[in-house]
Amino acid sequence: MDIVFMGTPQFAVGVLSKLIDDGYNVKAVITATDKPAGRGRKILFSDVKKYALENNIAVLQPEKFKSDDFLNKLNAINADIFIVVAFRMLPKVVWEIPPMGTFNLHASLLPDYRGAAPINHAIINGETKTGVTTFFINEDIDTGNIIMQSECEITPEDNAGSLHDKLMNIGAKLVTQTVDKIESQNFETKKQDVLNKKLNSAPKLSKEYCMINWNDSAENIVNHIRGLSPYPGAWTKLSDNDTKTCKIFSASFLSDSHNKNIGTLLTDNKSYIKIAVKDGYVFLVDLQLAGKKRMNVQNLLNGYKLENNFNINNI
Repeated sequence: MDIVFMGTPQFAVGVLSKLIDDGYNVKAVITATDKPAGRGRKILFSDVKKYALENNIAVLQPEKFKSDDFLNKLNAINADIFIVVAFRMLPKVVWEIPPMGTFNLHASLLPDYRGAAPINHAIINGETKTGVTTFFINEDIDTGNIIMQSECEITPEDNAGSLHDKLMNIGAKLVTQTVDKIESQNFETKKQDVLNKKLNSAPKLSKEYCMINWNDSAENIVNHIRGLSPYPGAWTKLSDNDTKTCKIFSASFLSDSHNKNIGTLLTDNKSYIKIAVKDGYVFLVDLQLAGKKRMNVQNLLNGYKLENNFNINNI
């Protein structure tokens, strides 16, 4: 079948490259428009556009999906199917074009974790299992009929970055399997079962959400840090002298009873930083002060001293 692929970040590149490597006929790629970034406001291409240009695949970057110019170009490709991975919501006038339909790859086992950040929220919530789902797009976000699913284990060592890579590889295989099933017409879809289920959501991550709540349990705090590492990064302040935030990328916890106030920072200024929480201590492992390089706690303490017994909840 002739395919049009839609996506923007690296997660989508993993799927697109699998399609190309396995010989599927991707006629064109649709991705986000180029945007200036950084101090120099240099124009940056999306990860998908970079890959498409390197592999001589036609690229479309519409600002408006309902414009006549874009719709005419899209119809002229005469694709059999559209595949959507990590992209924006499409209007019906776009996803209803191909005769074999438009399907999406979502990084969760739908209907659980609908939304923009399913990988992050699964780890933050302490899940031990997640997966990927292919489904036909309809008018609502992440609600269409399911075509295929594949499960994935979440280990205690996983963070958002490692789980992203696992799901990208599993998802790439699932997309090719889905294309094969659709082409052979050897498949049945199923409606998303939401009856009598408490579903988790996966909304977009805000800066406020990424702030560490030291009043939470030790395990929940560590899961919060894992689920936001390496991007966008959980953050806190370690001193009332800091005007900027410190990102925490890795931490461990020790369940213990103590008489310290919640949020008390304890350090020997040589080898450890730990924060007292309601059911123990959270040990900071890997962190980054604003304007500095990411480093482990020992290297940070070589050049940066903290006030022992300081309560960061009072900042």
